[in-house]
Amino acid sequence: MIWYGGDYNPEQWPEEVWDEDVRLMQQGGITLVSLGIFSWAKLEPREGEFDFGWLDRIVEKLHEGGIRIDLATATASPPPWLSHSYPEVLPVTVDGVRLQIGSRQQYCPSSPVFRRLAARLVGKLAERYGRHPALELWHVGNEYGCHVSHCYCAVSADAFRGWLRAKYTTVDELNTSWGTAFWSQQYQSFDEVFPPSAAPSFRNPGQLLDFDRFSSDELLECYRNEVAILRAVTPDIPITTNFMGFFGAADYWKWAKEVDVVADDSYPDPADPDSACSAAMTRDLMRSLGGGRPWLLMEQAPSAVNWRSINAAKRPGQMRALSYQAVARGADGILFFQWRQSLAGSEKFHSGMVPHAGTNTRVWREIEQFGAELSALGELGGTGVEAGVAIVLDWDSWWSLNQGALPAQLSYLEAISSWYRELWSRTVTVDFVPATGDLSGYSLVIVPSLFTASVGALANLTGYAESGGTLVVTYQTGVTDERAHITAGGYLGGLQTTLGVWIEEFAPFAAPLGGPAPAGVLLGLPSGPADATIWAEYIHTSDAEVIATFGSGPLEGWPAITRRATGDGAAWYVGTQLTGSGLGDLLDRVLDEAGVVGVLGAAVDGVEAVRRGGRLFLINHLDDPVTVAGLALEGRGVHIDES
Repeated sequence: MIWYGGDYNPEQWPEEVWDEDVRLMQQGGITLVSLGIFSWAKLEPREGEFDFGWLDRIVEKLHEGGIRIDLATATASPPPWLSHSYPEVLPVTVDGVRLQIGSRQQYCPSSPVFRRLAARLVGKLAERYGRHPALELWHVGNEYGCHVSHCYCAVSADAFRGWLRAKYTTVDELNTSWGTAFWSQQYQSFDEVFPPSAAPSFRNPGQLLDFDRFSSDELLECYRNEVAILRAVTPDIPITTNFMGFFGAADYWKWAKEVDVVADDSYPDPADPDSACSAAMTRDLMRSLGGGRPWLLMEQAPSAVNWRSINAAKRPGQMRALSYQAVARGADGILFFQWRQSLAGSEKFHSGMVPHAGTNTRVWREIEQFGAELSALGELGGTGVEAGVAIVLDWDSWWSLNQGALPAQLSYLEAISSWYRELWSRTVTVDFVPATGDLSGYSLVIVPSLFTASVGALANLTGYAESGGTLVVTYQTGVTDERAHITAGGYLGGLQTTLGVWIEEFAPFAAPLGGPAPAGVLLGLPSGPADATIWAEYIHTSDAEVIATFGSGPLEGWPAITRRATGDGAAWYVGTQLTGSGLGDLLDRVLDEAGVVGVLGAAVDGVEAVRRGGRLFLINHLDDPVTVAGLALEGRGVHIDES
C-alpha cells in the first residue's frame, strides 16, 4: 500500500478536538500519522516525572479509527528544564555565541547529558508502546542538524579530540594529514586541538574537512543512541528519521545505512518555476539513498510555508502534481506537516491539512481528493524505478568546495543541478551514486566537480569507463585527495590516463569588483558558439579528441571539452560550465552515444514523465493545458496509464 497522512500534534489542542480529528482523518483517507515529534516537555514536564496519560488516550483513539502510527521519540526539541538544569547542553556557534532556549534543537550533539536524558525517554516510550498494535514504525528525532549541525563548545571540542585520536592514533599522523607545517600549526598533543572556530584568517582545510565529518558523525551518534534502545525492545518495528533533501551538513550516504526506511522532508518554493525539477531531483536522491527501495515523503506543505521572506501558496493542483511526482519516483507514503494548522507558535502561518478556515476550503478539498485517488494505487507499493543514468554525489567534495581560499567560490549543488535539469527536461530518469558505488548498471555516469577524491574512487570511475560505460567528468574533479592535499602533476589523479588530459592551470572567469559575471564562448558544438561561464582552465590533451575549444580571451583555441575512447567505453572531460543550448547539445550527443532515451520520445516543456511498477506517470507542472503524445493534459494535470 501507499501511506497517506501527516505530522499530528494533538498536544496543541484540547482533547475534545481529538474525536473530530480522527473522524476527519477517516474522511480524508488518512492511514498513517507521525505522532509526538515535539512533545518532550509534555511527556516529561519535570526531570524524571513522566506523563503518558494523554498519549495513551490519543494512541487508542487513532487505533480505534484504523489510523497507523509513526511514533516519535520526542527528542527533537528538549524542554526548558533540561538546559536550565544543565546549561552546558546548549550549543555554541562558530563565533562563540551560546544559543538559548525559546526555539528548538537547542542541544549540543556531543553532549553526554542530552544523550543520557534522551535515552531515558526513548526507553520509557519503547517499553510502553513497543507492542501496541497501532505502532507501524519509530520516528527518531527530527531533521537532525537542521538548525545546529556544528557545535563549538568545550564538550564538542573534547569529543572532536576523541574522534581524531581514533582516526589518527598519533598527533604526528594528524600533523601530516592536516599539513600543519604551513603557517606554523604543528600540534604537540591532541589536547592542543580545538574545533575550527572563528579565526583571524583562513582556517586549515584538513581541519575543516575533518570537523565536517566529525559533526555529521556526532549527529548520527545521537540517532544511534536512540536506535539501540528501540532495536533491543522492538526488533521487528522499522525505524526512520526524516532527511532534508540535499542537506549539506550530514553525509546521507552514511546515514542511509542506519535507517530501515529512507524518509524526506521536502518544501519546494511554489513560486519558483524550477521547483518541480528541484523536487524531482530530491525524490531521486531519496530513492538512491535506499538503494532503489521505496521511501517516504515524510513532510511537505499542503500550501504555503512560513519561513521565506514571501511565502507563496501552492496553486490549485500543485500539491497534487508534486505528490504524484513523489509516488512516481518511488515514494510509498505521502505525508504533510502538519495535520491541523497551529493557532500559536512559530509555525502558525505554516499551512496545515486542516487550515485555520476549516474544511470548507480548497486545501482540505484537495487533501480529501488526493487521499481518495491514492487509495486506488496501492498495488504500486513496493515497486521500484529504473534509471539508466547516474550522477555522482559526494559530501567530502561538497564540504571542501564550501571552504575559503579556493580558485573560485563554486556551488557544488548548482554544478549537479545543471546536469540534472537537462536530464529531467528530456524525461531521463536519474539515480545518484557515491563515487565508490557500483556503477555497472548504468549506461551513463556524470561526475560533477568531484573535488575531493580518493585513489579508490578515481579507480572506480576508470574501471566503469573501461568496462563499457560512458563517463562524463567535469571541472574541479580530483583536485585534492581525502586529506585535502593537492593531487599534484596536473590534477585528476588516476583519471588523467582515462580522460587523456591534464590541467596546467585554473583560469576561472573573473569579473571586476561589483561587475557582472563574465562569460566565455565555446566553439565546436553542433548548435554553434555556446556560452560558458564561471570556470575555465588550461587543458592539455595527450590522446583525447578535442570536441570544443574556448573561442575568446586568453584561452582562445585551448581545449574545453574532450573525449577519449577507453577500453570498451568512453570518457569525456568538460572543463567549463556550459549554459543554455550548449549544455543541451553536449548532453544530447552523450546520451545518444550511451544509448539512453527519455521516457517520452519527444519531451514537452513542463511535463514530467516517469515509469514505476508498470505505470506511466505524465505530470503537467504548468498552469496551462498541454498535449503529450496526443493526450490532453489540463494545467497541473496528471495522467497515469499502463506503460
